[in-house]
Amino acid sequence: MSSSQPFVSSLPTCPNSRFTFRHLQQLSQYSTTTPLRVIALVDLDAFYAQCEIVRLGLPPTTPLGVQQWQALIAINYPAREFGLSRHVTPQEAREKCPEVVLPHVPTWKEGDDRWRYREDDDRDIATHKVSLDPYRLESRKIVQVIKETLPSHLQRVEKASIDEVFLDLSAHIHSILLERFPELQGPPDDPAELLPEPPTSAIDWDADKLINLDDDEEQDHDWDDIAMAIGAEIVRGLRDAVRTQLKYTCSGGIARNKMLAKLGAGHKKPNSQTVIRNRAISQFLSPLKFTKIRNLGGKLGDQLVSHFHTDSITELLSTSLGGLKRRLDDDTAAWVYSTLRGIDHSEVNPRTRIKSMLSAKSFQPTINSWDAAVKWLRIFAADIFLRCMEEGVLENRRRPKTLALHFRQGNTTRSRQAPISSAKKAMTEDGLLNAGKGLLAQVVSEGRAWPCRHLSLSVGGFEDCVEENKGIGNFLLRGEEARMMNEEVLQRDKRWEEEGDEGYNVTAIASVGTKSAKRKRPHGDTGALHKFLRPTSELFRPDLGSRSHAVHTNMSASIEMSGSHPKTSALPPSIGSRAENSGSPCPRCSTAISPSSKDEHADWHFASDLSTQLAAESPTRNRPPDIISERSRRGVNTQDGNASGKGNGRARGRPKKNEVGMAKGQMRLTFGNGQN
Repeated sequence: MSSSQPFVSSLPTCPNSRFTFRHLQQLSQYSTTTPLRVIALVDLDAFYAQCEIVRLGLPPTTPLGVQQWQALIAINYPAREFGLSRHVTPQEAREKCPEVVLPHVPTWKEGDDRWRYREDDDRDIATHKVSLDPYRLESRKIVQVIKETLPSHLQRVEKASIDEVFLDLSAHIHSILLERFPELQGPPDDPAELLPEPPTSAIDWDADKLINLDDDEEQDHDWDDIAMAIGAEIVRGLRDAVRTQLKYTCSGGIARNKMLAKLGAGHKKPNSQTVIRNRAISQFLSPLKFTKIRNLGGKLGDQLVSHFHTDSITELLSTSLGGLKRRLDDDTAAWVYSTLRGIDHSEVNPRTRIKSMLSAKSFQPTINSWDAAVKWLRIFAADIFLRCMEEGVLENRRRPKTLALHFRQGNTTRSRQAPISSAKKAMTEDGLLNAGKGLLAQVVSEGRAWPCRHLSLSVGGFEDCVEENKGIGNFLLRGEEARMMNEEVLQRDKRWEEEGDEGYNVTAIASVGTKSAKRKRPHGDTGALHKFLRPTSELFRPDLGSRSHAVHTNMSASIEMSGSHPKTSALPPSIGSRAENSGSPCPRCSTAISPSSKDEHADWHFASDLSTQLAAESPTRNRPPDIISERSRRGVNTQDGNASGKGNGRARGRPKKNEVGMAKGQMRLTFGNGQN
């Protein structure tokens, strides 16, 4: 950014500055409390609609709305002049504005290798899934232009949403102040010393929407106003760069914190910017409703309106902090009290890369079979894999740590997740699909799963890949050491079987997901336990010794090993309990199945077979019983280390009263003398 632009104006200046050299120094350190701080928000105008205007090469004055099935998710400003809003249907929009353009968002369908824009007769809500990827891609381009326009060593950029970017301009403005005003250079003997008088030349605000000062404020300026003016100059340059390079218009808000900058950016849209000087804060906030402020428009805002019978900031300002605390908890009351007065010390976090990816579909009508669900998992896997490619996963720059599946049947949502290997083995689309099928098999094998109203697959926990010899895998046993430990565990299990352990009623818990499903197994049936605790895909790290088994376990299951019969124990509880004696027997397990449960029972067998097959295909298929099964045999609860097969009424993983809890994978040692 150029820093040589002079200030042009003739307003008088303060005879003495109100700010100190300490305040100036804090500006260079991104302090959230310095009164010279400058925060900006760059907000794209009707972003989805602009993306379609640019893609289609239409004039910016064209009325346009972005269509998603029978709803409009974005309306540009020319279309709003005809009274269109996101609440109208496409048919209503065409009636109000016959010339409106209504492009439909792109969609995925089975067999596609990426999303596509389609004609109206080639889209079906039952077989297609919408994609917002083109808008995400454009958003990344905009952030990149902003970052390239700012000095690389003096930028703090936070991508707040797909169309909003926060900027902490403090350090950048500090460098420009020192360059333009040499009198600010040189450390004083006392940091509390007041800054020299501001320059007599005032500031040109003509290009900005300036919030007026209170009537009783003197019309002079100080260093905070000069800092704001430099911030407004920087934001104008950023907006010009985005428009010149990418053809997008955006609005800006410049103020002393994020809350005010966001309100300012929306004050005079589109394609303008609003500056809220420190002395104009009360004037700016007084006519607003506090429900317009972020985090005050939901339940908390409704609660305040209910308690104080107003939604006006001005009226609520008369309520003391004590009055707020009588209605709200102390922390919330203090936050509301400060927010109403324009005080916000939240930082701008320089995070511009995503942390998770989700691909989901709600079904109307519902889907009712394994095959239908797998078709959608295939689309989800392709969608996520394409986005992972854009994140540099194939080049091993970044990798997700977890894969999760959410499955809603009726009003019940089941969630399952699994770790993704941090090894250098390449992630594949088929690997994602197989892992998703493994998680789906877990849900289906636990009982009633259909009809399904919503299904999603997601990856999360993206992190930069570690260099060689720096991964946790290098600290786990492998090779000869792992083989020796496996043999030791085998011998120990064999001794237990020879000695007999009647009377054991062991519960082994592998904790991931939202629910626990109990399985009764015959005495000594450790193979079933390993099937449930074994990784379900090539994405999971299979090359580690038995000590690492607990790290890669990822299933929510509670398996009770007792002397029950294998046939009855193998049935999903929900099916076994509903089986009617009058129903026809299953050809595989001879269980009586009612006609209404026949398809679901067949799906369960398919899911169970798939789980077994995936486990068998893993290189760990010949791995002996490991430490988890050893602890299970001894009756150790893996959550808190207690030798008990039953819960004690406490929340899972919560330590006993006056007892320090243990991390996952730890176990309590009992010494021979009985002392801890």
